[in-house]
Amino acid sequence: MSAVRYAIVIEQAAGNFSAYVPDLPGCIAAGETLKAVEANLRAAIAFHLEGLREEGLPVPIPVSQVNYLDIAA
Repeated sequence: MSAVRYAIVIEQAAGNFSAYVPDLPGCIAAGETLKAVEANLRAAIAFHLEGLREEGLPVPIPVSQVNYLDIAA
């Protein structure tokens, strides 16, 4: 199996971090630190993809892109 790169979004919440994968609806994770939320999301992605495969559903191809816009404050 080859590696796939999914874009992720990490948001700081009150006291922890939450994250999701735009290309995998419903695939979310949380953690007390950035390192923890990334590890938890990595596990959530693996679990999500495993579930799709077990159900015979296609694994979504990553299409989301990450860009930043500079806006004058």
